[in-house]
Amino acid sequence: MHEIEIPKTEKALLIGVSSSVTSKTTTEEHLEELARLADTAGAIVIDTIIQHKGSFNPAFFIGKGKAEEIGRRVKEEKIDLVVFDDDLTPSQSRNLEKSISCKVLDRSGIILHIFALRARSREAKTQVELAQLQYVLPRLTRQWTHLSKQYGGIGTKGPGETQIETDRRMIRTRIGHLKRVLERIAQQRETQRRGRSEFTRAAIVGYTNAGKSTLMNLLSNSTILVEDRLFATLDATVRGVSLSPAHKILLSDTVGFIRKLPPHLIASFKSTLEEVIEADLLLHVVDASNPAVGEHIQTVEETLRSLHASEKPTVMVFNKIDKVGNREEIFEFMRDFHSAVSISAIRGINIDALKNILIDQMDKQFVEKSLTLTHQKHELISKLHTLGEILEKRYENDHIHIRFRINQKDEGNLRRLMAQESQ
Repeated sequence: MHEIEIPKTEKALLIGVSSSVTSKTTTEEHLEELARLADTAGAIVIDTIIQHKGSFNPAFFIGKGKAEEIGRRVKEEKIDLVVFDDDLTPSQSRNLEKSISCKVLDRSGIILHIFALRARSREAKTQVELAQLQYVLPRLTRQWTHLSKQYGGIGTKGPGETQIETDRRMIRTRIGHLKRVLERIAQQRETQRRGRSEFTRAAIVGYTNAGKSTLMNLLSNSTILVEDRLFATLDATVRGVSLSPAHKILLSDTVGFIRKLPPHLIASFKSTLEEVIEADLLLHVVDASNPAVGEHIQTVEETLRSLHASEKPTVMVFNKIDKVGNREEIFEFMRDFHSAVSISAIRGINIDALKNILIDQMDKQFVEKSLTLTHQKHELISKLHTLGEILEKRYENDHIHIRFRINQKDEGNLRRLMAQESQ
């Protein structure tokens, strides 16, 4: 990604469209979230506009008359940026920029800018640049003169400032290179995961700003960045957590999900989201104080389905319970889930109950086995101590009777070891 100077503030106007499918109330809620995204990106939101239409205009998304009205307001109030809550087609973006005469971004564009601001690791930066280039490629025209270096600002952090002099072939070449880099990173991650295979792995998932990193810090005594902004965390972080002397897990904190998250963005972050795909257990953290809690849960569940991870054992963690006025409503939500607990990560409320649920979930993944071995099988006996938990040892003549607990996913490793010993 390329760094450019970004103005401290940009005046932004937010646009939403309600229809027979999306009510005005829902559109207002979505625009509130878009305002938070704009604030995270560094903009000052001047106002929000909602237009009700039976169908989207294929040329302007909104009506042509509404676009001209917005254009006049942009000139009068010297607005720098207009952000639409829905994704625009490349032709809609071009037509709107001609009519409005300022930068026009959609929800994907603003999210990509935030990701570019927040990316820290080499992997995150590579993923963001790939997503940016895939977003920009179909929009690459002379109309994108606002991407030149003399402008900058929200939506232009990254490869944007060089797009005018970079043709589609060069961008496609760069995309191919970035994909190969991410494939190598994915291979490195897989090697690291194989080295951690003997541990139960749990991944924290949830809507952005639900308190995932705060919970991660609390359980693992870490100092991951915690900020009351959307997408504070982009990189997956893995920490060892001791729930009890006999129960240890590897816990990972992942990028937050959000409604209308573009599919290509999920694809770009595939290597980070592998932590979710490979996890034995999911902790779905929910902001219980958010009025849109039900929609947030649905968004996360839909994203997990797209990752083919929706069938994993999941503990629903209703966080920020200290901010909830009517807790009975949250308890109603909790009754719909098999494993659920209400906590406050920031105040440490009910954390022991959460740990007990995690321990119960871990125990369900273990089976109890017995083996009778000769004393000469000392190497196999040593491996048993590594793979499982020894419950009982009983010595009888030249044999040892061992009763132990082992994770079901390690039974295959045990069978292979026994087969090697018998050869």
